[in-house]
Amino acid sequence: MTIKDKLAAQKIYLFLAALFITSLVVSNLIFKKFFYWHPFEVEIFGTKLFEISVGILPYPITFLITDLISEIYGKKRANQVVIAGIFASLFSLLIVFVSNAVPATSWSPVKDDMFSTVFGNTSIAVFASMIAYLLAQFVDIQIYHFWKRLTKGKHLWLRNNFSTWLSQFVDTLTILLLLCSFDIIAWERFRGLLVAGFLFKVLVAALDTPFLYLGVYLFRKRFNLKVNEEIELI
Repeated sequence: MTIKDKLAAQKIYLFLAALFITSLVVSNLIFKKFFYWHPFEVEIFGTKLFEISVGILPYPITFLITDLISEIYGKKRANQVVIAGIFASLFSLLIVFVSNAVPATSWSPVKDDMFSTVFGNTSIAVFASMIAYLLAQFVDIQIYHFWKRLTKGKHLWLRNNFSTWLSQFVDTLTILLLLCSFDIIAWERFRGLLVAGFLFKVLVAALDTPFLYLGVYLFRKRFNLKVNEEIELI
């Protein structure tokens, strides 16, 4: 690759990292709102499919991006993005903590109690999310590269879905265990939210497979990459 191509690949990597970090931080901030989507009249353990946190909406994007980075830039670069995501989560937690501590003015549109209601438990949420995130991303990247080595870069759909399904289960299980332990969510909702959250993420993972194929195709075409070839950044 020429220096010009490597610089272009570097810029794309930075944009992917920015999208990844934004998705992760936003999911930590908006998790307290729950929404419903009832495509099926099915109820599991008292929870309808699907009644889930809006924090789930941007979260699958992070797994799509790490899979794309793993495929094109390699395991080391994927792990670097994960570490950057941890730093961003901690930094956002510090900002929210300070913002919650300072008193609101008498004319502030958002009062202290309103701010605390929305962001008061954010520290616990971020902690829970980070633990789940670390475990899930570690599982995702390790399994992804295991299947990549085993298939010699072929069968992209296999490593994409298998790595994401298991990692998403680890993520959903871990974060619900922590949130229920801190009494943010009642234990009686644990099983229903676990099944609903996992099935929703599996559905999203299956739907994002074509986008991963498209991304990999565009990268290989733009940088003239062979199957299983990775870009080495400057």
